Amino acid sequence: MANVTPVFIPGLLCTEWLFHGQADIFSATAVLADTRQHDSITAMAAAALAQTSGQLVPIGLSMGGYVALEMARLAPVRISAMALFSTNCRQDTNAQRAYREQAIHLAQQDGFRGVTRQFLGKFLSSQALADATLVDGVLAMAADIGRLTFAKQQHAILGRRAQHDTLAALQVPLSIVCGVDDTLTPPHLSQEMADLVPHADLRLLPDVGHLSTLEAPDACRDALIDLMAGL
Repeated sequence: MANVTPVFIPGLLCTEWLFHGQADIFSATAVLADTRQHDSITAMAAAALAQTSGQLVPIGLSMGGYVALEMARLAPVRISAMALFSTNCRQDTNAQRAYREQAIHLAQQDGFRGVTRQFLGKFLSSQALADATLVDGVLAMAADIGRLTFAKQQHAILGRRAQHDTLAALQVPLSIVCGVDDTLTPPHLSQEMADLVPHADLRLLPDVGHLSTLEAPDACRDALIDLMAGL
């Protein structure tokens, strides 16, 4: 573990708090990717690769998974392992693109807080929505990200490429984790990725929604511990 650098990559509207239940595994060795400055997944990935030298273990959730896969596409020899939480390897459908464009418009026209609350039911399972502390934490992350960065991130997601070929070429340990109740990136999309990488460790978590690292911190922590033990 000392010879590789874990890179935590937050998802849309998320900060490093997304991984607060797992960050202690790596102590001071991990870095946080900057997902706030760029409006393309490729630029985010290139910036993450430039943060440090040597071997990396990208750990991404949702949009962070898109960045992790792009890191593997851009610099495959630097990837020692990878963890993909609540994500997929496809491009958006036309309906998904229209939804993102509408979300950007609503954020600009009606106020960012309204869009954030609209997303809560998509981010969290019904059980998690009853956890006031968790809900407050998700809203605080979104407020920290802010309206302008939200628009940048949505633009980046809209322009991402499909990564089936990247996964098919992957020869390193891979952990894939998804909540069974995830409606944004349903479990069959995680299964699709696992089918492309025969050695992948796929874990589907019952009663968990999209923000798996927050809803099931211990299960996600265990997945990372097992991933690193396999290096």
